[in-house]
Amino acid sequence: MQTIVGWHVEVEFEEVDKRTRAAALLRLPDGTELRAHAHATRHPSDPGQQRVGEELAAARVLNALARELMEKAAAELAAAP
Repeated sequence: MQTIVGWHVEVEFEEVDKRTRAAALLRLPDGTELRAHAHATRHPSDPGQQRVGEELAAARVLNALARELMEKAAAELAAAP
């Protein structure tokens, strides 16, 4: 039988004027918490669409979180005997 492990990522947004900020948190089974922050800024000529700002900010924060996870994995591999 194969065991499947699940990870949960929390993403929160804050809208301030034309700027959407995103914060992400990933809790790993080993107790490590990885956090990342990112933002998206609406161009003055773009219409106000909150969903689009959230999607861009989310893509950027998840990309930052992926980089942190890759750095953690590389450090663990380098430290292995």
